[in-house]
Amino acid sequence: MLNISLNSIQNNVTEEEFVSLTANHLSKSHRTVARWILIVIFLAVGLLFFPWTQNIQSKGKLTTLLPQQRPQTVQANIDGRIERWYVQEGQAIKAGDTIAFISEIKTEYGDPQILPRTQSQIEAKESSQGAYNSKARALESQIVALNNERDFKINQLKNKVRQIELKIISDSITLVQANIDIQIADRQLKRAIDLNEKGIKSLAEVEDKRQKYQSSVTKVTEAENKLDISRNELNIAKIDLGAIQASYSQKIAKTESEKFSALSAGYEAQSTIDKLKIQASNYATRQGFYYITAPQDGYIVQTLKAGIGETVKSGTELASIMPFDAQLAVELYIKPMDLPLIFPGQEVRFIFDGWPAFIFSGWPSQSFGTYSGNVFAVDRVISNNGKYRILVAANTEEKPWPDALQIGGGAQGIALLERVPLWYELWRQLNGFPPDFYRPEVVEPPKMKAPIKSVK
Repeated sequence: MLNISLNSIQNNVTEEEFVSLTANHLSKSHRTVARWILIVIFLAVGLLFFPWTQNIQSKGKLTTLLPQQRPQTVQANIDGRIERWYVQEGQAIKAGDTIAFISEIKTEYGDPQILPRTQSQIEAKESSQGAYNSKARALESQIVALNNERDFKINQLKNKVRQIELKIISDSITLVQANIDIQIADRQLKRAIDLNEKGIKSLAEVEDKRQKYQSSVTKVTEAENKLDISRNELNIAKIDLGAIQASYSQKIAKTESEKFSALSAGYEAQSTIDKLKIQASNYATRQGFYYITAPQDGYIVQTLKAGIGETVKSGTELASIMPFDAQLAVELYIKPMDLPLIFPGQEVRFIFDGWPAFIFSGWPSQSFGTYSGNVFAVDRVISNNGKYRILVAANTEEKPWPDALQIGGGAQGIALLERVPLWYELWRQLNGFPPDFYRPEVVEPPKMKAPIKSVK
Protein backbone atom coordinates (compact mmCIF):
# COMPACT_ATOMS: atom_id res chain seq x y z
CA MET A 1 0.00 0.00 0.00
CA LEU A 2 1.36 3.39 -0.98
CA ASN A 3 -0.57 5.36 1.60
CA ILE A 4 -0.81 8.40 -0.67
CA SER A 5 -4.50 9.03 -0.16
CA LEU A 6 -5.73 11.56 2.30
CA ASN A 7 -8.34 9.05 3.40
CA SER A 8 -6.14 6.30 4.81
CA ILE A 9 -7.61 2.96 5.68
CA GLN A 10 -4.44 1.70 7.37
CA ASN A 11 -5.96 2.06 10.79
CA ASN A 12 -9.05 0.11 9.71
CA VAL A 13 -7.24 -2.85 8.12
CA THR A 14 -5.29 -5.52 9.95
CA GLU A 15 -2.19 -6.37 7.85
CA GLU A 16 -1.63 -9.74 9.49
CA GLU A 17 -4.90 -10.99 7.88
CA PHE A 18 -3.46 -10.52 4.40
CA VAL A 19 -0.55 -12.71 3.29
CA SER A 20 0.49 -10.34 0.51
CA LEU A 21 0.81 -7.40 2.88
CA THR A 22 2.81 -9.46 5.34
CA ALA A 23 5.20 -10.69 2.60
CA ASN A 24 5.88 -7.18 1.30
CA HIS A 25 6.58 -5.65 4.73
CA LEU A 26 10.05 -3.97 5.05
CA SER A 27 12.64 -5.69 7.42
CA LYS A 28 14.09 -3.81 10.46
CA SER A 29 17.60 -5.33 10.03
CA HIS A 30 18.90 -2.22 8.25
CA ARG A 31 18.50 -0.36 11.47
CA THR A 32 20.74 -2.87 13.27
CA VAL A 33 23.35 -2.59 10.54
CA ALA A 34 23.28 1.18 10.76
CA ARG A 35 23.69 1.02 14.49
CA TRP A 36 26.71 -1.28 14.15
CA ILE A 37 28.26 0.95 11.51
CA LEU A 38 27.85 3.96 13.77
CA ILE A 39 29.33 2.03 16.70
CA VAL A 40 32.33 0.98 14.59
CA ILE A 41 32.85 4.54 13.39
CA PHE A 42 32.72 5.91 16.92
CA LEU A 43 35.12 3.17 18.12
CA ALA A 44 37.50 3.90 15.23
CA VAL A 45 37.42 7.62 15.93
CA GLY A 46 37.94 6.97 19.63
CA LEU A 47 40.78 4.56 18.85
CA LEU A 48 42.57 7.31 16.93
CA PHE A 49 42.97 9.20 20.19
CA PHE A 50 44.47 6.23 22.04
CA PRO A 51 48.13 6.70 23.11
CA TRP A 52 50.70 5.09 20.83
CA THR A 53 54.37 4.53 21.73
CA GLN A 54 56.67 5.51 18.91
CA ASN A 55 59.50 3.07 18.33
CA ILE A 56 62.48 2.23 16.20
CA GLN A 57 62.79 -1.36 15.03
CA SER A 58 65.96 -3.10 13.97
CA LYS A 59 67.30 -6.59 13.61
CA GLY A 60 70.44 -7.63 15.46
CA LYS A 61 72.28 -10.55 16.96
CA LEU A 62 73.36 -11.70 20.38
CA THR A 63 76.86 -10.94 21.58
CA THR A 64 78.53 -10.35 24.95
CA LEU A 65 78.77 -7.18 26.97
CA LEU A 66 82.42 -7.67 27.97
CA PRO A 67 85.10 -8.11 25.29
CA GLN A 68 86.85 -10.90 27.20
CA GLN A 69 83.63 -12.94 27.21
CA ARG A 70 83.30 -13.07 23.43
CA PRO A 71 84.44 -16.06 21.37
CA GLN A 72 88.15 -15.93 20.76
CA THR A 73 90.75 -17.88 18.87
CA VAL A 74 93.91 -19.41 20.28
CA GLN A 75 96.91 -18.75 18.07
CA ALA A 76 100.37 -20.21 17.67
CA ASN A 77 102.99 -17.84 19.05
CA ILE A 78 105.86 -19.29 17.00
CA ASP A 79 106.42 -21.20 13.78
CA GLY A 80 106.20 -24.90 14.45
CA ARG A 81 104.79 -28.32 13.65
CA ILE A 82 101.70 -29.75 15.36
CA GLU A 83 102.73 -32.85 17.29
CA ARG A 84 99.74 -33.56 19.52
CA TRP A 85 96.22 -32.39 20.39
CA TYR A 86 95.02 -32.56 24.00
CA VAL A 87 91.40 -31.44 23.50
CA GLN A 88 88.40 -32.17 21.34
CA GLU A 89 85.55 -29.99 20.12
CA GLY A 90 82.88 -29.26 22.72
CA GLN A 91 85.22 -30.02 25.65
CA ALA A 92 85.16 -27.76 28.69
CA ILE A 93 88.59 -26.48 29.69
CA LYS A 94 90.05 -24.21 32.33
CA ALA A 95 92.56 -21.42 32.02
CA GLY A 96 96.06 -22.85 31.60
CA ASP A 97 94.94 -26.24 30.25
CA THR A 98 97.05 -27.51 27.34
CA ILE A 99 95.32 -27.44 23.98
CA ALA A 100 98.09 -28.63 21.67
CA PHE A 101 101.84 -29.22 21.51
CA ILE A 102 104.00 -27.98 18.63
CA SER A 103 107.66 -28.72 17.93
CA GLU A 104 110.44 -26.43 16.69
CA ILE A 105 111.14 -26.11 12.97
CA LYS A 106 113.71 -23.28 12.88
CA THR A 107 117.32 -24.46 12.65
CA GLU A 108 118.70 -21.76 14.98
CA TYR A 109 116.60 -23.21 17.81
CA GLY A 110 117.04 -26.87 16.90
CA ASP A 111 119.67 -27.72 19.55
CA PRO A 112 117.85 -29.48 22.43
CA GLN A 113 120.60 -28.33 24.83
CA ILE A 114 120.52 -24.70 23.72
CA LEU A 115 119.34 -23.41 27.09
CA PRO A 116 121.97 -25.25 29.27
CA ARG A 117 124.73 -24.30 26.86
CA THR A 118 123.68 -20.67 26.90
CA GLN A 119 123.73 -20.83 30.70
CA SER A 120 127.28 -22.21 30.54
CA GLN A 121 128.31 -19.28 28.37
CA ILE A 122 126.79 -16.93 30.93
CA GLU A 123 128.79 -18.58 33.73
CA ALA A 124 132.02 -18.37 31.70
CA LYS A 125 131.45 -14.70 30.96
CA GLU A 126 130.65 -14.05 34.61
CA SER A 127 134.00 -15.65 35.57
CA SER A 128 135.76 -13.50 32.98
CA GLN A 129 134.03 -10.43 34.35
CA GLY A 130 135.17 -11.37 37.86
CA ALA A 131 138.77 -11.64 36.65
CA TYR A 132 138.58 -8.22 35.02
CA ASN A 133 137.11 -6.75 38.17
CA SER A 134 139.89 -8.32 40.28
CA LYS A 135 142.50 -6.92 37.92
CA ALA A 136 140.89 -3.50 38.17
CA ARG A 137 140.96 -3.68 41.97
CA ALA A 138 144.63 -4.75 41.93
CA LEU A 139 145.50 -1.87 39.63
CA GLU A 140 143.60 0.49 41.89
CA SER A 141 145.71 -0.73 44.84
CA GLN A 142 148.83 -0.25 42.72
CA ILE A 143 147.75 3.33 41.95
CA VAL A 144 147.30 4.01 45.65
CA ALA A 145 150.78 2.61 46.34
CA LEU A 146 152.32 4.71 43.57
CA ASN A 147 150.62 7.82 44.92
CA ASN A 148 151.98 7.08 48.39
CA GLU A 149 155.47 6.43 47.03
CA ARG A 150 155.34 9.60 44.94
CA ASP A 151 154.27 11.65 47.94
CA PHE A 152 157.11 10.13 50.00
CA LYS A 153 159.70 10.87 47.31
CA ILE A 154 158.37 14.40 46.83
CA ASN A 155 158.47 15.08 50.57
CA GLN A 156 161.99 13.67 50.73
CA LEU A 157 163.18 15.92 47.90
CA LYS A 158 161.38 18.91 49.38
CA ASN A 159 163.26 18.31 52.63
CA LYS A 160 166.50 18.09 50.69
CA VAL A 161 165.70 21.35 48.89
CA ARG A 162 164.99 22.95 52.23
CA GLN A 163 168.32 21.70 53.61
CA ILE A 164 170.19 23.02 50.58
CA GLU A 165 168.43 26.36 50.90
CA LEU A 166 169.56 26.53 54.54
CA LYS A 167 173.06 25.54 53.48
CA ILE A 168 173.04 28.32 50.88
CA ILE A 169 172.09 30.78 53.61
CA SER A 170 174.95 29.46 55.76
CA ASP A 171 177.41 29.66 52.85
CA SER A 172 176.21 33.17 52.11
CA ILE A 173 176.92 34.18 55.70
CA THR A 174 180.36 32.53 55.48
CA LEU A 175 181.06 34.46 52.28
CA VAL A 176 180.02 37.71 53.92
CA GLN A 177 182.27 36.94 56.88
CA ALA A 178 185.13 36.12 54.55
CA ASN A 179 184.66 39.43 52.70
CA ILE A 180 184.73 41.26 56.02
CA ASP A 181 187.88 39.35 57.06
CA ILE A 182 189.65 40.23 53.78
CA GLN A 183 188.79 43.88 54.24
CA ILE A 184 190.22 43.79 57.77
CA ALA A 185 193.33 41.95 56.55
CA ASP A 186 193.74 44.45 53.73
CA ARG A 187 193.64 47.41 56.14
CA GLN A 188 196.01 45.69 58.57
CA LEU A 189 198.43 44.92 55.71
CA LYS A 190 198.34 48.51 54.48
CA ARG A 191 198.86 49.82 58.02
CA ALA A 192 201.76 47.40 58.59
CA ILE A 193 203.40 48.49 55.34
CA ASP A 194 202.96 52.11 56.28
CA LEU A 195 204.39 51.57 59.76
CA ASN A 196 207.26 49.52 58.29
CA GLU A 197 208.14 52.37 56.02
CA LYS A 198 208.16 54.63 59.05
CA GLY A 199 210.35 52.07 60.88
CA ILE A 200 207.79 51.27 63.47
CA LYS A 201 206.91 47.74 62.27
CA SER A 202 209.39 45.16 61.29
CA LEU A 203 209.36 43.43 57.94
CA ALA A 204 208.41 40.17 59.63
CA GLU A 205 205.23 41.73 60.92
CA VAL A 206 204.46 43.02 57.43
CA GLU A 207 204.91 39.55 55.97
CA ASP A 208 202.69 38.12 58.66
CA LYS A 209 199.96 40.58 57.76
CA ARG A 210 200.45 39.80 54.07
CA GLN A 211 200.05 36.10 54.84
CA LYS A 212 196.83 36.74 56.73
CA TYR A 213 195.55 38.81 53.84
CA GLN A 214 196.25 35.99 51.38
CA SER A 215 194.57 33.56 53.74
CA SER A 216 191.46 35.78 53.79
CA VAL A 217 191.44 35.92 50.00
CA THR A 218 191.61 32.14 49.91
CA LYS A 219 188.72 31.90 52.35
CA VAL A 220 186.58 34.23 50.24
CA THR A 221 187.24 32.09 47.20
CA GLU A 222 186.39 28.95 49.14
CA ALA A 223 183.17 30.55 50.46
CA GLU A 224 182.16 31.62 46.94
CA ASN A 225 182.82 28.12 45.61
CA LYS A 226 180.79 26.52 48.40
CA LEU A 227 177.94 28.95 47.74
CA ASP A 228 177.99 28.14 44.00
CA ILE A 229 178.07 24.41 44.77
CA SER A 230 175.08 24.76 47.10
CA ARG A 231 173.15 26.71 44.51
CA ASN A 232 173.88 24.04 41.92
CA GLU A 233 172.73 21.38 44.34
CA LEU A 234 169.50 23.36 44.88
CA ASN A 235 168.89 23.51 41.14
CA ILE A 236 169.62 19.81 40.81
CA ALA A 237 167.24 19.00 43.69
CA LYS A 238 164.46 21.07 42.12
CA ILE A 239 165.05 19.33 38.78
CA ASP A 240 164.91 15.96 40.56
CA LEU A 241 161.65 17.02 42.25
CA GLY A 242 160.03 17.84 38.88
CA ALA A 243 161.42 14.61 37.38
CA ILE A 244 159.98 12.56 40.26
CA GLN A 245 156.56 14.17 39.78
CA ALA A 246 156.64 13.58 36.02
CA SER A 247 157.88 10.01 36.40
CA TYR A 248 155.24 9.00 38.93
CA SER A 249 152.51 10.83 37.00
CA GLN A 250 153.43 8.77 33.97
CA LYS A 251 153.45 5.54 35.99
CA ILE A 252 150.10 6.39 37.62
CA ALA A 253 148.56 7.37 34.28
CA LYS A 254 149.72 4.11 32.73
CA THR A 255 148.34 2.11 35.64
CA GLU A 256 145.03 3.99 35.47
CA SER A 257 144.88 3.30 31.74
CA GLU A 258 145.34 -0.41 32.46
CA LYS A 259 142.66 -0.16 35.17
CA PHE A 260 140.21 1.51 32.80
CA SER A 261 140.99 -1.08 30.15
CA ALA A 262 140.18 -3.81 32.68
CA LEU A 263 136.98 -2.01 33.68
CA SER A 264 136.04 -1.58 30.03
CA ALA A 265 136.62 -5.27 29.43
CA GLY A 266 134.50 -5.99 32.53
CA TYR A 267 131.69 -3.78 31.23
CA GLU A 268 131.88 -5.45 27.86
CA ALA A 269 131.71 -8.82 29.59
CA GLN A 270 128.66 -7.55 31.55
CA SER A 271 127.05 -6.46 28.30
CA THR A 272 127.69 -9.88 26.81
CA ILE A 273 126.28 -11.49 29.97
CA ASP A 274 123.12 -9.38 29.69
CA LYS A 275 122.72 -10.34 26.04
CA LEU A 276 123.21 -14.00 26.87
CA LYS A 277 120.69 -13.75 29.71
CA ILE A 278 118.20 -12.15 27.34
CA GLN A 279 118.84 -14.98 24.88
CA ALA A 280 118.42 -17.56 27.63
CA SER A 281 115.18 -15.91 28.74
CA ASN A 282 113.97 -15.82 25.15
CA TYR A 283 114.88 -19.47 24.70
CA ALA A 284 113.02 -20.39 27.90
CA THR A 285 110.02 -18.32 26.86
CA ARG A 286 110.06 -19.83 23.39
CA GLN A 287 110.13 -23.33 24.82
CA GLY A 288 107.05 -22.35 26.82
CA PHE A 289 105.34 -21.49 23.53
CA TYR A 290 105.58 -25.12 22.46
CA TYR A 291 102.53 -25.83 24.61
CA ILE A 292 99.42 -23.95 23.44
CA THR A 293 97.33 -23.25 26.56
CA ALA A 294 93.84 -21.86 27.15
CA PRO A 295 93.78 -18.15 28.10
CA GLN A 296 90.55 -18.53 30.13
CA ASP A 297 87.82 -20.96 31.12
CA GLY A 298 85.45 -21.99 28.33
CA TYR A 299 84.43 -24.54 25.73
CA ILE A 300 86.43 -25.65 22.72
CA VAL A 301 84.09 -24.59 19.92
CA GLN A 302 86.15 -25.70 16.96
CA THR A 303 89.66 -26.83 16.12
CA LEU A 304 90.74 -24.81 13.09
CA LYS A 305 93.75 -26.96 12.19
CA ALA A 306 93.59 -30.72 11.82
CA GLY A 307 95.99 -33.61 11.87
CA ILE A 308 99.48 -34.27 13.20
CA GLY A 309 102.60 -32.93 11.54
CA GLU A 310 100.94 -29.91 9.96
CA THR A 311 103.24 -26.87 9.89
CA VAL A 312 101.84 -23.61 11.21
CA LYS A 313 103.19 -20.07 11.23
CA SER A 314 103.23 -17.59 14.08
CA GLY A 315 99.75 -16.12 14.50
CA THR A 316 97.95 -19.07 12.90
CA GLU A 317 94.58 -19.73 14.55
CA LEU A 318 94.47 -23.23 16.00
CA ALA A 319 91.18 -23.37 17.93
CA SER A 320 88.27 -21.17 19.00
CA ILE A 321 87.05 -20.90 22.60
CA MET A 322 83.71 -19.76 23.99
CA PRO A 323 84.15 -18.47 27.58
CA PHE A 324 81.90 -19.56 30.43
CA ASP A 325 79.23 -17.33 31.99
CA ALA A 326 79.05 -14.73 29.26
CA GLN A 327 76.98 -11.64 30.05
CA LEU A 328 74.76 -11.46 26.97
CA ALA A 329 73.91 -8.32 25.05
CA VAL A 330 72.40 -7.50 21.67
CA GLU A 331 74.05 -5.38 19.02
CA LEU A 332 71.63 -3.45 16.81
CA TYR A 333 72.28 -1.18 13.86
CA ILE A 334 70.39 2.13 13.74
CA LYS A 335 69.93 4.46 10.79
CA PRO A 336 71.77 7.78 11.10
CA MET A 337 68.37 9.56 10.98
CA ASP A 338 67.26 7.71 14.15
CA LEU A 339 70.55 8.01 16.04
CA PRO A 340 69.65 11.28 17.89
CA LEU A 341 66.69 9.44 19.45
CA ILE A 342 68.87 6.79 21.11
CA PHE A 343 70.33 7.45 24.57
CA PRO A 344 72.22 5.29 27.10
CA GLY A 345 69.79 3.66 29.49
CA GLN A 346 66.89 3.77 27.01
CA GLU A 347 64.54 0.76 27.09
CA VAL A 348 64.51 -1.69 24.18
CA ARG A 349 62.14 -4.67 23.86
CA PHE A 350 63.38 -7.84 22.16
CA ILE A 351 61.89 -10.78 20.32
CA PHE A 352 64.47 -13.56 20.23
CA ASP A 353 64.57 -16.10 17.42
CA GLY A 354 62.95 -19.35 18.55
CA TRP A 355 60.87 -17.81 21.34
CA PRO A 356 57.18 -17.23 20.57
CA ALA A 357 55.89 -13.72 21.02
CA PHE A 358 52.69 -11.76 20.46
CA ILE A 359 53.43 -8.06 20.19
CA PHE A 360 51.85 -4.68 19.66
CA SER A 361 54.78 -2.40 18.89
CA GLY A 362 52.81 0.68 19.92
CA TRP A 363 51.42 -0.88 23.10
CA PRO A 364 54.38 -2.68 24.70
CA SER A 365 52.41 -3.35 27.90
CA GLN A 366 49.98 -5.51 25.90
CA SER A 367 52.73 -7.56 24.25
CA PHE A 368 53.59 -11.11 25.25
CA GLY A 369 56.90 -12.97 24.94
CA THR A 370 59.16 -9.91 24.71
CA TYR A 371 62.19 -9.22 26.89
CA SER A 372 63.51 -5.91 28.15
CA GLY A 373 66.96 -4.37 27.72
CA ASN A 374 68.68 -1.02 28.17
CA VAL A 375 71.00 0.76 25.78
CA PHE A 376 74.50 0.35 27.16
CA ALA A 377 76.68 2.03 24.52
CA VAL A 378 76.34 3.86 21.21
CA ASP A 379 79.15 3.84 18.67
CA ARG A 380 80.62 7.21 17.76
CA VAL A 381 81.71 6.05 14.32
CA ILE A 382 79.47 4.77 11.56
CA SER A 383 79.82 1.13 10.55
CA ASN A 384 80.61 -0.21 7.10
CA ASN A 385 76.93 -0.91 6.47
CA GLY A 386 76.11 2.81 6.76
CA LYS A 387 74.45 2.50 10.17
CA TYR A 388 75.46 3.10 13.79
CA ARG A 389 75.89 0.16 16.12
CA ILE A 390 74.34 0.22 19.59
CA LEU A 391 74.91 -2.31 22.35
CA VAL A 392 71.92 -3.25 24.52
CA ALA A 393 72.32 -5.10 27.84
CA ALA A 394 69.70 -7.06 29.72
CA ASN A 395 67.44 -5.14 32.11
CA THR A 396 68.14 -6.75 35.47
CA GLU A 397 64.94 -5.30 36.96
CA GLU A 398 62.70 -7.08 34.42
CA LYS A 399 62.16 -10.70 33.45
CA PRO A 400 65.54 -12.36 32.85
CA TRP A 401 66.49 -13.40 29.36
CA PRO A 402 66.17 -17.12 28.51
CA ASP A 403 69.09 -19.27 29.65
CA ALA A 404 69.16 -21.13 26.34
CA LEU A 405 70.16 -18.06 24.35
CA GLN A 406 73.42 -18.49 22.47
CA ILE A 407 75.84 -15.94 21.07
CA GLY A 408 75.12 -15.25 17.42
CA GLY A 409 71.38 -15.82 17.69
CA GLY A 410 69.02 -13.36 16.04
CA ALA A 411 66.93 -10.75 17.82
CA GLN A 412 64.34 -8.18 16.78
CA GLY A 413 64.79 -4.97 18.76
CA ILE A 414 62.11 -2.34 19.39
CA ALA A 415 63.46 0.87 20.92
CA LEU A 416 60.64 2.63 22.77
CA LEU A 417 60.30 6.39 22.27
CA GLU A 418 57.69 9.06 23.07
CA ARG A 419 53.94 8.45 23.42
CA VAL A 420 51.71 10.18 20.86
CA PRO A 421 48.05 9.82 19.73
CA LEU A 422 47.39 7.03 17.25
CA TRP A 423 46.08 9.45 14.62
CA TYR A 424 49.34 11.41 14.80
CA GLU A 425 51.37 8.23 14.30
CA LEU A 426 49.28 7.24 11.27
CA TRP A 427 49.70 10.72 9.83
CA ARG A 428 53.47 10.54 10.43
CA GLN A 429 53.76 7.13 8.79
CA LEU A 430 51.73 8.22 5.77
CA ASN A 431 54.00 11.25 5.29
CA GLY A 432 57.24 9.33 5.98
CA PHE A 433 58.31 11.65 8.80
CA PRO A 434 60.79 10.42 11.44
CA PRO A 435 59.69 9.93 15.07
CA ASP A 436 59.48 13.04 17.22
CA PHE A 437 62.76 14.32 18.61
CA TYR A 438 62.81 14.55 22.39
CA ARG A 439 65.20 14.89 25.31
CA PRO A 440 64.56 12.26 27.97
CA GLU A 441 65.44 12.68 31.60
CA VAL A 442 68.99 11.81 32.56
CA VAL A 443 69.12 8.03 32.64
CA GLU A 444 72.11 6.14 33.98
CA PRO A 445 73.28 3.33 31.71
CA PRO A 446 73.04 -0.17 33.14
CA LYS A 447 75.93 -1.21 35.32
CA MET A 448 78.07 -4.12 34.32
CA LYS A 449 78.17 -6.92 36.78
CA ALA A 450 81.61 -8.07 37.79
CA PRO A 451 82.86 -11.02 35.78
CA ILE A 452 82.56 -14.31 37.56
CA LYS A 453 86.20 -15.10 36.92
CA SER A 454 88.92 -12.67 36.06
CA VAL A 455 90.79 -13.30 32.86
CA LYS A 456 94.31 -14.52 33.41
